[in-house]
Amino acid sequence: MKIDVFNHILPKGYFERLVEIIPDKRMLDLYPRLPTLWELDARFALLDEFDDYAQVLSLANPPLELLASPEDSPALARLANDGMAELCRAYPDRFPAFTASLPMNNPDAAVAEAERAIGELDARGVQVFTNIRGKPLSAPELDPLFGCLAAHDLPVWVHPMRGPNHPDYVTEDTSEHEIWFTFGWPYETCACMTRLVYCGLFDRYPGLKIITHHMGGMIPFFANKIALGFEQIFANDADHNPLAARAGLKREPIEYFRMLYGDTALNGSAPATACGHAFFGSGSSLFATDAPFDANGGRDLISGTIGAVDSLAVSDHDRARIFAGNTRDLLGLT
Repeated sequence: MKIDVFNHILPKGYFERLVEIIPDKRMLDLYPRLPTLWELDARFALLDEFDDYAQVLSLANPPLELLASPEDSPALARLANDGMAELCRAYPDRFPAFTASLPMNNPDAAVAEAERAIGELDARGVQVFTNIRGKPLSAPELDPLFGCLAAHDLPVWVHPMRGPNHPDYVTEDTSEHEIWFTFGWPYETCACMTRLVYCGLFDRYPGLKIITHHMGGMIPFFANKIALGFEQIFANDADHNPLAARAGLKREPIEYFRMLYGDTALNGSAPATACGHAFFGSGSSLFATDAPFDANGGRDLISGTIGAVDSLAVSDHDRARIFAGNTRDLLGLT
């Protein structure tokens, strides 16, 4: 069995509303070209091409807070989550669970919607983005949301967010050559996780579970660099980071990064998957594809990612854990 823990969909009612309100009208020309994103028959045909394959659903970009004001985003979140829950109830074998979307520009409403989605709709966690219109997730007003998920013992899916309006150089106004996407998203994940570590989030909620998209971005590749801070180089102490000590952290920074989960959504790259697995290990690696966002409606991502996981030098037991077992345990799926 394979359970895809991080892929994307637009439920029908939500998609119809999105067409009315999305600020970037260029997306209205793009989304119809990818029917597996929003059209169920196309989605089912895609899933049928793979044996014993199911998807835990998450909402596709853009984040709700980019679509609606703090007053209007709670209703948009309810529409999205009700649509996701309906899909899971109607097709439990194909969609065993979903992760709730939240009105993150309204922190109190975000906690309330998380409680509603978990308690009434059986959401198995929540999806957030690495920043909220430029605000970091480490902002104090967002702490109750993480406390909520820790209390429910359910994970937070963290998706990177950066657009062309984020320039690559301070002398420019926009990002060129899709750098915002290709390299900006992995950086966003690293920056977000570092801010969460240094704000003491994992000391306050040591059981908190966070799923980092794209195998933690650059974290696995730069693990040894994380383990040795810039100031630490001049402190002549390889075992203690003075910046972490001043922040009041109870552990060395790299230990918090190892508390994260990484998904295998790496566009089917076997070497990148091996690198990510070397950092997260079989117990914290989760099968995910990022479908349907490829030029073949998701087929390339799914087949490529299955191949990448199959190429790992692990036991059959560990491979089964990565493909489905870890996700079952993490989400409390029977």
